[in-house]
Amino acid sequence: MCVMKKIFCLLLISVLSSNAIFADISVDEKQALIDLYNSTNGEAWKNNWDINSSYKKWHGVKVVNDQVVEINLFHNNLTGTLPESIIKLVHLRKLNLAFNAISGELPNGLGLLKELKVLKLEMNRLKGSIPNSIGMMANLEELSVFNNFLSGSIPDSIGNLKKLRILNLSSNNLRGSIPNSLGNLTQLESLGLFENGLYGDIPREIGNLSNLKELVLANNRFGGEIPAEFGQLASLEIFQIQNNDFNSFDNLGMMDTKGILVFDYDKDDANIDFKDINFSKTRMADTKFDDDDD
Repeated sequence: MCVMKKIFCLLLISVLSSNAIFADISVDEKQALIDLYNSTNGEAWKNNWDINSSYKKWHGVKVVNDQVVEINLFHNNLTGTLPESIIKLVHLRKLNLAFNAISGELPNGLGLLKELKVLKLEMNRLKGSIPNSIGMMANLEELSVFNNFLSGSIPDSIGNLKKLRILNLSSNNLRGSIPNSLGNLTQLESLGLFENGLYGDIPREIGNLSNLKELVLANNRFGGEIPAEFGQLASLEIFQIQNNDFNSFDNLGMMDTKGILVFDYDKDDANIDFKDINFSKTRMADTKFDDDDD
């Protein structure tokens, strides 16, 4: 009996060792990667994949504990559309497909990528609306989709992304007003809504964003007055509101402008005595096009 137990134990160890050696990403994840390759014309990528070889050699794919946690295909000549199966990459923490020529719409189930911390899709040709499911990405810290052709309104569900630090929706075709729910994003450091077709009053709730360093609302159709609550934005360094339809700038005088480096508003329409800001030290805002590889 003891001999049989030893043999059984040896067999069990052998099986477990074999499984460890041949451990692999799931079938769904591997198929999702292949779908992404095929759907975005992978053969024409600058750094393409040999999909007949091990995924461990595929450019921009990072795997940890047999789970795909990162895809970084920045500026890699992706064309075509995003496959629906991309939502099967449920362990993704970072997805960077910026500076390509991806067209089509965002998958409706994008919010199922609940582990995602960074989503960078800027400088593509994406159209359609931002899916409401995006509010399910509870771990998201950066959402950047500037310079696409996205339309519709800003989903109210974005206000659920309590860990968000960067939100850049600039240079799209978005319409409607800023949802009040954006005031829930108290960790937000950068909010870019430049050059859309947004209109209406700016919500007073934006004043809740005490960590906000960059607020860019220029080139829209916002109206009404600047909320008095903007006086609570003590961390602001970049503030751009020019080329809108505001009918009053009176509340700008309530803002503490000592730390502001960029302050752009419709100066011809405002008669405000700024005592603290030194405009000789201001600079134009930089637009950064970095490949974030860390």
